[in-house]
Order: sequence, then C-alpha cells, then structure tokens
Amino acid sequence: MIPRRLFPDLLAALAEAPAVALLGPRQVGKTTLALELAESRPAIYLDLESEADRARLTEPELYLSQHADKLVILDEIQRTPQLFQSLRGLIDAGRRRGQGRGRFLVLGSASIDLLKQSSETLAGRIRYMELSPLDAGEVDRDHLDALWLRGGFPESLLADSDAASLRWRGDFIRSYLERDIPQLGPRIPAETLRRFWTMLSHQQGGLLNAASLARALAVDGKTVAAYLDLLVDLLLVRRLSPWHGNVGKRLVKSPKVYVRDSGLVHALLGIGDHEALLSHPVAGASWEGLAIESAIGAAPPGTEAYFFRTAAGAEIDLLLKRPGERKPWAIEVKRGLAPKLGRGFHAACDTVRPQRRRVVYGGAERFPLAEDVDAVSLPDLCEELAAT
Repeated sequence: MIPRRLFPDLLAALAEAPAVALLGPRQVGKTTLALELAESRPAIYLDLESEADRARLTEPELYLSQHADKLVILDEIQRTPQLFQSLRGLIDAGRRRGQGRGRFLVLGSASIDLLKQSSETLAGRIRYMELSPLDAGEVDRDHLDALWLRGGFPESLLADSDAASLRWRGDFIRSYLERDIPQLGPRIPAETLRRFWTMLSHQQGGLLNAASLARALAVDGKTVAAYLDLLVDLLLVRRLSPWHGNVGKRLVKSPKVYVRDSGLVHALLGIGDHEALLSHPVAGASWEGLAIESAIGAAPPGTEAYFFRTAAGAEIDLLLKRPGERKPWAIEVKRGLAPKLGRGFHAACDTVRPQRRRVVYGGAERFPLAEDVDAVSLPDLCEELAAT
C-alpha cells in the first residue's frame, strides 16, 4: 500500500470533530484509507451500496446508538442522504454524554447531494477533507513518468502494463458516465458529457471559453456551465481562479480549466503509451496539470490556488498562498530539461512580489535560474511546500 499524505490529517480531524467527511472520486482510495484507520481503534464499517448494510439501518438511531463506543464508517453516504438527520441527533446526544469527537467517518464520491445534505443538517459538527489521486509527492521518484502517463488512481498506476492501465481508465470513465452520474440526478446523455469531458482534455489548462464549447456541443452557455459545475463538484475537473489582487493591471478574469488526473486526460484522448504522449500536442499542458495538482495536494490545508495573467502577457502558472503567509509562492511549470524564463514571468513577479519563486521542470537537480528563482524537480517542490 502506498502511504497517503492525508492520513495524519484524517487522524487529527477525528480527534477534534464529531464527524469527518472524506470526499473524492470513486476508486481513489477512500475505503482503503478508512479501513487502515479502523485497524487502530474499535470501528464498524458499513457499505451503503450493499443491500445488507442498508437493511441494518432501517432504524438508524437504534442501530447506531448500539455502537456509540465505536467509530462508525459509512461508505458511499450519498446513497442514503436521509441518514444525515439521524447523525445530527446522535452527535448531539453523544456530546451531552461527553462523546463529542471521532464518532462518524462518512465517505462519499463528492456528490452534490452529499455536500448539500451535510451542510444543511451537520453544520458545526462535520469537517470536510478531500482525497485526490496520488500525486508526485506521494509516489517514488522512479515512478514519476508512470504517474504522468497513467494518472494517480491506484488501480491505474499499479496496473501490470500501460495497456491494462488504459483499459481500467476507459472502464472508469464509462462507469462514471453511464452509472454514477445518472444516480446523482442530472439527466445528461452520456455521450454528450463524454464529448464535453474530451473537449476539456483537448484544451487542458486553457482559459474557459464557454461560448466556444456551447457552439461545439450545440447547447447554450448555461448548459455548458452546468456540465462544468457537475465535473468540478465530482472533483474530476479543477477550475483554477485568476489572481484577484489589486495590482493596477488589466487582469484576465476567466478561469483556467484542468482535467485533474493526467491519466484521464490521456484516456479521453486515446493516448496509450509514452511515445504517443511525448508526440501529442497536449503533452506540455498535461505535464502542467500534473504539476499543479501535485503542488496543490502537497501544500498545507487551507492553501489558496490561483494563476496570474494580464492582458499585456505577464503570466505565472500557479500562485499558492499558504495559510498564515502574507505573500504567495510563484510557480512556473516547464516540461523540458533546460528551462528558460520569459519576460512575462519576471513582469508578473514584479507585480505580485511573491514570497518564493520556483520553476518546476522535468529534471532531478536543483539549480538557480535567476536571482531568487530556483529550478526544482516536481517531487522536491512537493516536499518544500509540505514543510512547515
């Protein structure tokens, strides 16, 4: 098992809050992480996709009150959102008995229903945490190329071959489109959503142009916005906001859009091996997406992520403002082994005045590129960002 960075934070959250919601796409490792945690304490695990486990909760207050001395893990909680009302009463009753922490761990595939129900009934009683696919700070450096090609879903990354990994990702995409998304409520034709997802992959890291996407899909702009909101809520797509500081410049206001897992980008585009990836036009943007997801994942909880771009061409790929720090980190992403900085990065840094300036590149060594600018490998950047 690959150790997950989130595990200590999950332990800490359960020591402080009555309920913790661990959200993330399907197959990302939520259940594995929860069961590992359950080995350290008395716990009971219920899979709410199982009819037998759902039957146990016909009278949820009665059943769960019998396990008040255990951590109750409720997997795929979005299948029974009515449970949140019961959890509220059980948490409040437990608080009165002095059992106010670490009562429930709920796992969900980041469904809109889960977020809505828990925010309505468990306000002040639940803490949200996100488990993303594996990133460059969590895998061995020797497997960085495999991570880039196959993505960070454990079954895909650890597959026996590139072909087997590609088949797994194809099945994953098909399952989301044909089974999971319809269960959430939106009635979107699977083929239409696949086309939209594929278009986002072709435009990986580009500025959102809703009008162009709407024309290509023969729908209106509101429909495109709804499709994008759905994929963002499912933690499959990242909408990276532009920096909004008062800098006296004409800033780009449209967000940049990334399919969050590089392996899904490649599966949607039919890229099956490294040779095909290196010769594909999306290679640079795909590497940038991996770097950005890894950096955000490695940064401390509560870190704010942006990009910076002005109408005059000054640009920084990623700005990370860590909690407690007044100024952001400026991170530029280059895929090659001999990175060079353009005027746009220096001009943007003159405006933003970041705390640190880093250029992520495809090599392994660290060296200075300019005054106060270091070139670093992606794993080294992750280590630096994670350090407190």
